Amino acid sequence: MSDRVAALDFGAMTEVVQFLMELDKLKSVERRTRLLDNARQENSAEHSWHLAMAAMSLAPFATETINVQHAVQLALVHDVVEIDAGDVLVYDLDAREAVQEQEMAAAERIFGLLPAAQSQQFRALWNEYEDGDTAESRFANMLDRALPIMLNLHNEGQSWKENGIRLEQVKARNVKLAEQWPELWNHLQHHLDNAHARGWLL
Repeated sequence: MSDRVAALDFGAMTEVVQFLMELDKLKSVERRTRLLDNARQENSAEHSWHLAMAAMSLAPFATETINVQHAVQLALVHDVVEIDAGDVLVYDLDAREAVQEQEMAAAERIFGLLPAAQSQQFRALWNEYEDGDTAESRFANMLDRALPIMLNLHNEGQSWKENGIRLEQVKARNVKLAEQWPELWNHLQHHLDNAHARGWLL
């Protein structure tokens, strides 16, 4: 038996496995946006994977130098709290404010399933994403705003139409995106104006 195997803390490994099984619940949290083939709602686990892939793909276009691995880590942990708190429509500002305490409690509970050192590491990543004070967290946050827009632009505004979203709401929600990543916002805004003209946005 190797020294590494002999030194393994199997109690800690059990805690990690329990954490991983808890994460499986994220696959059952439905979001407002449907898959592009309109077969069903996207779930939050799929969204987190998609965001991580977006971080890898769009990093060369970022306005700041990005540690891609770190940005991917932020993308993968950012919505874990939805296991307890659920997904809230980003344009429902009252609901977004009301759910903040639930999300904090969820972060404490879910990341607390891990061994202490990993618990602190994962919670620190989640806090960093929420605070948005680093280049990677700003980048991940901007992608999290942009990705649902991209999906709606490619499925004829499905969640916009279903929830009565106005063009002004999308623009107001993405003021930071326009300020921090004007190249991406200019690309999206052209298509948003076309979506409005087609009736996908009120």
